[in-house]
Amino acid sequence: MTLKNRKSNNSNYGKSFNFPPFMQYIQRWQAAIATMLKNKSSVYLFFYNLIETVGWSYILYLLVIHFTFATDGSLYESIKTPLFIFQNAAVLEIFHAVFRLVPSSPSVTIQQVFSRVMLVCGVLMLSRDAQLGIGLPLILAAWSVTEIIRYGYYTLNLVNAVPQFLLWLRYTLFIGLYPLGVTGELLCIYAACMEFRRNNYGVVTLPNYLNVTFNYPYLLMFLMALYIPLFPPLYMHMFGQRKKVLGKTSTTKVSTRVSKKVK
Repeated sequence: MTLKNRKSNNSNYGKSFNFPPFMQYIQRWQAAIATMLKNKSSVYLFFYNLIETVGWSYILYLLVIHFTFATDGSLYESIKTPLFIFQNAAVLEIFHAVFRLVPSSPSVTIQQVFSRVMLVCGVLMLSRDAQLGIGLPLILAAWSVTEIIRYGYYTLNLVNAVPQFLLWLRYTLFIGLYPLGVTGELLCIYAACMEFRRNNYGVVTLPNYLNVTFNYPYLLMFLMALYIPLFPPLYMHMFGQRKKVLGKTSTTKVSTRVSKKVK
């Protein structure tokens, strides 16, 4: 082989060699992390989302353990503390939206967070029937899977490291998980409502010192009725987001393939 041929082969080898994709990802993550560390709000959001991801993973783990090994005690007793902590921590997301730490709509965030907190604190903590009903495992399954994916996506997005499969899961699994969660929520509220009416719980009648009347079961019935006008728009909004995000991703892939073929 002549010196000229050797130079030619070395040149072709350099052109055909592609830098390992995982090394490119590492370099990209390092750059994203360096950028994130310069922004205190990004660092805070990273750890907030990471903690929520771990928390909801733990709740899902407890749910699986309960049904796999038929542990003693009720499901609610085993998950009530982490559920209370990690669901109520989501109240912080209202402030994230209000102070523009994230691009979410404050009104939509308030709606989503309030419904969850109301269910945990205003229904499950007060109603034995709701704790023992079929609605609880439904909401735990739907909520935990949804939140693990959502918070995991937010965490990795802050360091520019969201894998394609996670993006697909975030904008696909909601199709089944949202109706499942809403069904569980309505079953829990209904069970609590019937229990409270049966025991006359949360009912204030006249006459009384404050001269006011209040009926908590009626309030729960009103909240159930709100699902009719509020859930469909939110559900359809997610379909719009899915088309926007996944459609854009597909278009980008096609464009990349075409450009490679042209080259």
